[in-house]
Amino acid sequence: MVFEIPGRETLTVSHVIFDYNGTLALDGAVSEAVKSLLREVSAQYATYIVTADTFGTAGTFAETLGLSCHVIHNGTDKARFVQQLGADVAAVGNGANDALMFRRAALAIGVLGPEGIAREAMLSADLLVPSIERGLELLLQPKRLVATLRP
Repeated sequence: MVFEIPGRETLTVSHVIFDYNGTLALDGAVSEAVKSLLREVSAQYATYIVTADTFGTAGTFAETLGLSCHVIHNGTDKARFVQQLGADVAAVGNGANDALMFRRAALAIGVLGPEGIAREAMLSADLLVPSIERGLELLLQPKRLVATLRP
């Protein structure tokens, strides 16, 4: 999708990378509302879960939605994954291991959910949202993103 943001370069997003725990999931579980929105996002973008998988549930969850899940060891692995996909990546996360990924992505959305957001991730994000639902909606409603990012 192409985002025309007045006063900024045009932003193109074809791929979206999500952290899992603390971002999509709370304590390893994903709500029905998030599943529904994630289905909509994955219909419009190539969608990936890239996670340390603290609770061991990400792979099974990804399979149920037909998403690609990549278990990583650290933030450097996440950043490499962004680089492999190219310049048209949006990254969504909340953890310290998301900060490097955020710096490499064309768009970085920090999620301030029930677990909070790590300082490193917050400072590396282009914008913060109060929940994963609002972050998913930004990707589905381009005018909201434009309104937030215009200088």
